Amino acid sequence: MASRHLARSIAMQSLYEWDFNDFKDDAIDTIVEKNVKEFGPGLEDVEFIWRLARGVKEKLVEIDKIIGISAPEWPINQIAAVDRSVLRLGLYELLFGSHEEVPPKVAINEAIELAKSFGGETSGKFVNGVLGTVYREIGEPGKEYPTRAEKAVEEEKKKDAEDSPKKDDKKDESNQKKEMNDSDKDEDGAPES
Repeated sequence: MASRHLARSIAMQSLYEWDFNDFKDDAIDTIVEKNVKEFGPGLEDVEFIWRLARGVKEKLVEIDKIIGISAPEWPINQIAAVDRSVLRLGLYELLFGSHEEVPPKVAINEAIELAKSFGGETSGKFVNGVLGTVYREIGEPGKEYPTRAEKAVEEEKKKDAEDSPKKDDKKDESNQKKEMNDSDKDEDGAPES
């Protein structure tokens, strides 16, 4: 398991436990410390776990409002605790994290993978739907590459542009032959003898 993925797993499990313990302020530090020792001994990027856990803690009210807006049919307290924790972590990275360090699509994909690993049967789809909605709402930051459909259209245009001079060349050739044939005819259009 890649170290960043493991770090996110530990952060998510810590957030889940913190949620389960009714968000006791001092509890998050103790929980993260315990989970790092248990699940990530020797993990190099422990600071990343702390940044995620503390970041979600600081932005919790804002993040929960965004979840409520993005999934209006699911009040926050009715969303499964694992899904809630994954969404909080994913939204924190998507909205408040460094896009140079973690591109938005990577944050979304990582959250989906966590939901599939730790959540229920439809957790991955649910998390994908909520994070995808937020990503589109914020203008799809970091979207540098065209979609497959956009690429296909561009390729088609390129192909047409390349074929266009060839078609024009063929028309010119055809017109030249016709002109040559016409010059071989007399005034009445009959072939000269």
